[in-house]
Parts: sequence; C-alpha cells; structure tokens
Amino acid sequence: MRWLVGWSSTAAGAAGIGSAGAVGYDGETVHPVGSQLLWGDPDPLWAVGDWRPDEVRVVHADAQHRIAVLGICGATDEELRRGLFTARGGAVRHLTTWPGSYTAVVQAGRRITVCGDLAGARPVFYTPWAGGTAYATAALPLADLVEANLDFTHLAALLAAPDVPAALRDTTPYDGVRRIPPGHALVLRAGAREIAGYEPVASLAVAAPPADPDRAVDAVRDALVEAVRTRLAAPRHVPDLDPGPVPGMGPAERRAARGMPVPGIGADLSGGPASGTLALLAAGLPGRPGTLLGHGTGAGERLLAVTFNDLAVTGREAELERAGVLAANPRLHHVVVTGAEETLPYADLDGPLTDEPGPSLVVAARHRARLAAGSADHFTGHGARQVLDAHPARLADLLVDRRRRHLVRPVAALARADGSVLVPARVYSAARRLARTPYRAGLEVLAERLMRRRFDEPKGAVGASLAALAWARPGPAARWLTGEALAEVSVLLQAEADRSGTGAQRPGDYRARAALARHAADLRVLEQAAEIRSQRLHAPYLDNQVVRACRDLPEALRVQPGARAAILRTVLEGAGVTDLPAGWGAPSHASTAAAARAGLRAAADPLLDLFATPLLADAGLVEARVVRKAVRSAAAGEPLPLDGLADLVSLELWLRRLLSRRGTCWTGTPTRSRAVPSGIQPRRSALTPGA
Repeated sequence: MRWLVGWSSTAAGAAGIGSAGAVGYDGETVHPVGSQLLWGDPDPLWAVGDWRPDEVRVVHADAQHRIAVLGICGATDEELRRGLFTARGGAVRHLTTWPGSYTAVVQAGRRITVCGDLAGARPVFYTPWAGGTAYATAALPLADLVEANLDFTHLAALLAAPDVPAALRDTTPYDGVRRIPPGHALVLRAGAREIAGYEPVASLAVAAPPADPDRAVDAVRDALVEAVRTRLAAPRHVPDLDPGPVPGMGPAERRAARGMPVPGIGADLSGGPASGTLALLAAGLPGRPGTLLGHGTGAGERLLAVTFNDLAVTGREAELERAGVLAANPRLHHVVVTGAEETLPYADLDGPLTDEPGPSLVVAARHRARLAAGSADHFTGHGARQVLDAHPARLADLLVDRRRRHLVRPVAALARADGSVLVPARVYSAARRLARTPYRAGLEVLAERLMRRRFDEPKGAVGASLAALAWARPGPAARWLTGEALAEVSVLLQAEADRSGTGAQRPGDYRARAALARHAADLRVLEQAAEIRSQRLHAPYLDNQVVRACRDLPEALRVQPGARAAILRTVLEGAGVTDLPAGWGAPSHASTAAAARAGLRAAADPLLDLFATPLLADAGLVEARVVRKAVRSAAAGEPLPLDGLADLVSLELWLRRLLSRRGTCWTGTPTRSRAVPSGIQPRRSALTPGA
C-alpha cells in the first residue's frame, strides 16, 4: 500500500519542534512507519510506502507556498508552479484537470488543500486529532492514530444498502474517521476543516442544453489518448533484479514464480471493448510503448497483452477468439494465462489486509494469477462500464428533460430480450414514476422495505432494469442481516430523508455517480489485495479528465443499445485503429456468475467453517446459522444473490485480517495506539434500550 498522511494543527507550536512529528500520549514523537518527509512542521506531510521517485513531486514557490503531487500526473513542473500560484487565492478545480491519476496537496501559509478525485479511486480521509485535523489517503493509518473502534452502523449499511450514499454518508469502517465525497477537496486552516466541492452542479430549473454527440465522443477520445500517453511518457521501471537461476526454469518462469512483473508496460486483453481499446491505443501511440529490450521477455518494445483463460468455466470462447485476433497486431506480445479450480472465486481466502472491505476480496487470488504475468505498469479496463454505460435510471432523466422519443430503442431492446409486448408499458411506467418521485420519498421507500424485509424483485434483464428504476434499493446481502441491523439502517435512512437537501438531482445521474463511486472503492480494495510487488495498475477510465469527458456524453447517446462499444469503436477509429475483429464489442453473457457459483460450490466447506463463529455475528449483523444455510443453498444451486454472499464473505475475511494484524502504522506510539484495540465485543442492538 501507498498513501500520504499529514495534519494541520491549531497553533504553529503544537507539533514536535524540529521533528515533523507530534507529541503522543507519553510525550514521545509520533511519525508514520516507512515514510519520507515531504515538508515539516507546523503542518507536516509524509509519503508512506513504496513510491517511485517520479511518483512524488514537490514544487516550492517559497517557504510558505508549495504543492505536492503524488501519482501519475502529466503536468510539468512549470504547470504545477502556475497551479500553485492560482490556488493561493482559493481556487482548486484546476488542480484536478491535469491528465493522469494523482492526489494534489497545496500549502499556502497555514491553509492546506487536499484534492480528491471525481471517481473515488483516490479518496481522502480525515479525523480530529490533537486539537487539529489529521488527513490521509488511507483510512487505516488515521484509525491507528486515534485508536478508532469499528463503526458498526457503517458496516451494516455496507451490507444493507451499499449503493446508497445516504446510507454510507461520509463514514468509514472506523468510528470517527471520515471520507470526503468524490469531487470535493479538504481545506484545512490552522486545524479547522471545510469540505468544498469543485465541480459545477447541474440544475433542474432548466433542461441542460443538447450536447453535440460527435464533439462529446471526440472529447472522450482526446481524454483517453492523453491518459494513455501520460503513462507512456513516465519513466520505465525494472523490478528488482532476478536473484539468479533456478534449475528447470527460464527467466520468465522465475519471474512469475517469485511474483515479479515483466519490466515495461502492458495491458489486459480480455476480448472486450474496454481493455482492448486501451491495449490498442497504448500499442499504437508513437514511441516505445512496451517492454524493455534486453530484460528477458523476448518481446523487444512490443506491448505485453495478457489474456486470462478460465479452464474451469466455459462461456468466454468468443471473447478469447477476439482477443487472439487483436493480439495479431505486430506491436503486441500476447500471453495467455490459464486458470483452473485453484483460481475460482473463494478458492484462496488468504491475503493481505486492505484499507477497507470490498467484495473483490473473494476474487483477489484470481486476479493475482493474471497480474503476476503482467508488466511493471499494467493497463486495466476497470471503470469503462460505469463511466460510459447508461444506468437504467437515466431513462427517468430523459423524461425529466422531455425527450421521450429517445426511450424507443432501449425499451425495444428490452422487449426483444424478454419477448413480451407488455415490456414497453412497464418500463415507461416505472421511469415516469421515478421521474415524479422526490429523492426524499425514495429514501423513505427504501427505509420501509428494509424495516419490513421486502427484498423480492423481478427476475431477468427486464426485472433488473425495473428494479434499478428507483432512487435507492436494498443490497443483495440485506436479506441475511438481522432485524436489528436492518432497523438501524432504516432509522438512519429516515433521518437522512428528513434533512435531505439533494432533492434537485436527476435520479439517473445520481445513481450513476453512486455506482461509479462504489466500483472505484472496490477497485482500490482489489489493487491492495491482489498487489504484485513493483507493479502499478492503471485504470485510465477513472482519471478525472476521462470521467469529465464521459459525463458530457448526451443521455440520448448513452441509453442506446451497444453505446459503449460504439463510442470506443469511434475512439479507436479517431486514433487510426480500424481493423477490429467481427463481433468486437458484443455484449458478454459469460462466466462471471458461473465462476462465482462454481467457486462457491468448491469452497463450501471452508466457507461453512468461516461462518462457524463469525465476527459478523459478534457485531450483531448476522446470525451464523442463517449464513451457513444460505451457503449450503447457493452451493446446491438455488437461485440466491451470489453478490450478497460475496459481500458477507469479504466483510468477514476483512474483519478477521484486521483483528489478527500486529503492530501499527505509527512509530513513537504506545502499543495500544492501533485501530480496534479491544477487538469486537458482542453487542446488543443500538436500538435496544440500555444498549
């Protein structure tokens, strides 16, 4: 893991004098383990972890004004200096418009500004501490610093309503540690804090002016090309030197066995449009896009393209064939990684502790097997679906803007998939009802559903679209929570509805942003859980400028069937790539659910052992017998929501890893200075009198 951490104190003399630390409980100086100091007292900032030299840049204007940028940023030092001068007046949006994925921190006197990103892949957290405010790009260091206990209400909301921002609010799994929302910046002035949004908010007073589809797609192309070019322009990195030969193994086999990536740049090549677009863009841009010549790959400067072939589950044959056709490009070096039962979900439940829990913990070993054959800098297509596709609730946005005719094609596609002539009327009625439902009423409906345990939803593609035509809906794991946990989240939602001030949002845009934030948070968990030493995963679709360009796509274009593939095809054509294989961009009905069910069936016994005495039961969130029954039923083939079981298993795994860890993120602290110092105590419901 890599993060930055610092704090802003109430007075210039509050921190340790000359030590860039702070005074702990017993008078000792506190500073993070394994850190490099970027600037010192009175408001110090550290970079922690295995940052590369080119990933950490600090530009000074004078002793009181400086900017630190951590990550991949396409701005030159002169552009950073100009951005610092502009930020001295309080403006921050321009700090988020450079290509790449990074976190910017500006110090102007005693004012500290920390910018989060638009997607949520680079979050910022904060907590009150020592009379001021500590902040970081990871929650666990702050939890260690303040000895935070678990926030059980947040954990209940993660299971009951993970896609509802009103349920999760700005909380984290650690009590007292908060996160700033995507699209916001944390502003600290001598310890006092303010959360400021830097993106303009659209109003419903008038409909948005119609956007030109061609210009919008051109903007997406330009943003994606610039995002890829920024990564290609960064210095090449060679992992630690190979320690020597192993009998019977070649260099590539030794590297994979020791968990070392291939030097240079590579990309996923699944056969789908998202990863294929990045691979072809990276291979086609001028320069030397790929692996380093003379480092044992035999690929020269070709881009390393990695395809995962799951031998345990069928259904992806067409995608694999398309990946093979794409890999015939002479600038690609194709590697196929095969996996059998040992790479199924749930097959390997051991792994590192991540900053937060996420459903990707159950598939981390599966991804690690693919990434071990990847490059030191590896492109992934994560986030393309969330930034380009139309959430079903966007149909209601079209009705809000009085653009009914644009509903014809998506509704007709659903009717063909279902084979019923009643589909158009049902979908139009649901979209119209959502367009006329206030946000507050949507939260109240969800609170009522949780309280009364109403989780049944229509089946099939049409059923999923109808269920998504709502402001908020229960999570797939909600059906297995205790009544007390559901009631706690229900009361929380009622309180949020009473003080809600976000009723002017478009429901489709609101749901799409929430889905993007959840996906970005889970991708961050996956990066930490499947991390390969010396490797960096790049998700250009989640860069600020790419997200902005995708948000400017017209709703009428988004909702059309096959819109994502058509947009990415246009992006490639604009970059000079035209020879795509037949069927490229076809929707995949492949094997994600089949792999999850096969993995669940194969790992049923270890999962039953995991929930013999679960920590989730001690926390009052589930009953062990209920979860064990659900695992047996799902393994037997009953149609239960597998996503919900993944949520339960991943949260239980995360709790066990958190409580079994040793040490802390800080030196100079007593041994008690760590998150959840007393473990999980069996608790009564927060709603029970006397609890």
